[in-house]
Amino acid sequence: MDYYSSIADLRRIFVRFDSNGDGKVSSTELRLFMWSVGEELIPEDAASVIQSIDLNGDGLLDFDEFVRLISGKGDKEEEERELREAFGMYLMEGERFITAKSLKRMLSLLGNSRSFEECKVMIKRFDANQDGVISFDEFKTMML
Repeated sequence: MDYYSSIADLRRIFVRFDSNGDGKVSSTELRLFMWSVGEELIPEDAASVIQSIDLNGDGLLDFDEFVRLISGKGDKEEEERELREAFGMYLMEGERFITAKSLKRMLSLLGNSRSFEECKVMIKRFDANQDGVISFDEFKTMML
């Protein structure tokens, strides 16, 4: 709770989201609040946000779940799984690291062709241990 000075501040924010006053925030209420501050959130994305934080599975956010959402402490396992899946897309068979060759191949598949040299430069930018490849930990740092 670095950013918010107290639980009272979080409660006031929660009440603004909980427009019907039932002590829970639905995906509709989340969308309405976002709309009120000038952001659009499509129904599928709102439902996904709720689902990623909803610990008791009721499809709504209670205050504790809301605090997890605000503090950014969502489903870390899901986040890790998604990052590993994305990382795996860049790997070539038998590799455990993203190489310039595998990066070039994936970028070409995504319609963003780069030269081998450009891919080497891209890897160098995020290659913390300077071994010429991107490990999962380096990829994770790059993505977060």
